[in-house]
Amino acid sequence: MAEYPGDVRLFINGSYADGAGEARQQVRSPANGEVIGSVPVPVEADIDAAVAAANAAQGRWGRTGVWERAKVCHAIGDALMARCEELARLQTLEQGKPLQESRDDIAEAATLFHLHAEDAVRLTGETLPSTDPRKRMWTFYRPVGTWAIITPWNYPLLMFAEFVAPGLATGNAHVVKPPAHTAFTVLAAMEVLAEAGLPDGLVNILPGEGTTGAALVTHPGIHAIGFIGSSATGAKIQASAGLRRSIMECSGNGPLIVLGDADLEAAAKAAVYGAALCSGQVCCATERVLVERGVHDAFVGAVLAEADAVRLGDPFDASTTLGPLNNEAVAAKMDRHLADGERRGADLLRGGRRRAGQPTDLYYEFTVADRVPVGSLLATEESFGPVVPVITADSEDELLGIANSDPLGLQAAVFTRDISKAYRFVEELEVGQVVVNDSTCWWDINMPFGGAGGRRTGWGRIGGKHTLLGMTDLRTGAIQL
Repeated sequence: MAEYPGDVRLFINGSYADGAGEARQQVRSPANGEVIGSVPVPVEADIDAAVAAANAAQGRWGRTGVWERAKVCHAIGDALMARCEELARLQTLEQGKPLQESRDDIAEAATLFHLHAEDAVRLTGETLPSTDPRKRMWTFYRPVGTWAIITPWNYPLLMFAEFVAPGLATGNAHVVKPPAHTAFTVLAAMEVLAEAGLPDGLVNILPGEGTTGAALVTHPGIHAIGFIGSSATGAKIQASAGLRRSIMECSGNGPLIVLGDADLEAAAKAAVYGAALCSGQVCCATERVLVERGVHDAFVGAVLAEADAVRLGDPFDASTTLGPLNNEAVAAKMDRHLADGERRGADLLRGGRRRAGQPTDLYYEFTVADRVPVGSLLATEESFGPVVPVITADSEDELLGIANSDPLGLQAAVFTRDISKAYRFVEELEVGQVVVNDSTCWWDINMPFGGAGGRRTGWGRIGGKHTLLGMTDLRTGAIQL
């Protein structure tokens, strides 16, 4: 078991600070229900101090050469990896995911700092031809300034790194608001970043809830906003942010599509993996499984067989593959969605309830729901839990119609052995990414990840050079010879 962090502090201008307010928020572990510490509730003075520190530091950092910025990012990546086990145990304690998943998260966060260090030194502009022979034009990239970064609770350090690594590499500063109940890992990591040579003020941490985020994104010293979270919260942020630059990665609702010629064992394995990873609390989880009717029975049988290997239990136990849900709101949503599905005629073939006798009421059994009606909450809303909801259709056209009827368009998967069908679904599914013959949760750090235009899933891309482009301004120079 990880050591309890106790009463922690904010991180402002290169050091830990008690904050100007008196209130603190108590935090309990979803793994055992025990109080593991508390965090200060930021007040206006704390936000002002963090933004001022970020703006002062960004002016210097933006003028620092890219090779020096890359050197610091590489050092951060090495330092995070050296402390991987410590940070992973802390993340599992506060978030609830199995320890091996947390180890993978920390390793990916470290790799992002290395990746974006290399991306930054290769972020080149171009020389443009001019209609005037005595003019020369060229382009290059400049940092936007200070970013307000609002991260979710499902991947505390990884999603911090998804913005902070490319932001630092390109000369930006950051004020980060993680949720108060999963802020310990990020706050502990700031000691690691400082020891690796991060200049003071470039990354400031203000754990908090909605009111803190709302005050931060409307602060006059904030130049841009990076957000990962729900569509509802993203819409509120955008309504108040005005014309500020933003990268918004919001909710998803699958789907995983299984065609009649699919490798059913591989599809079942992917469906179960996407519902069990982080206990299904992932924006690209197995939220809807759309199956061609001719292979329905065989596919469902394969899913049930694969689900037998899922082990719900203590996330610090090496045999556990499914930990508790992070909070009561998510567990209650699972209760509500499954009850609605049953009322509408869905068959719960496995699970469907919280497991009694556990340290907390957040241990939810892995669930397989068959014959899910297309109008049910399981089909139309993001359940965000360990459930495989199976919907059956008679044709490829019907599968596409059901898939595209949902307003969320983040990531989808399709299983088929026919390359022509694969291309059709990649082009016709209205999502940001389509994965062929793998899970909806498949992701690569170099992959441009984000929602489809016209959908309620945000905009911009997280991954590889695409995030660097989103966090910089394209500057054009023109000179008269």
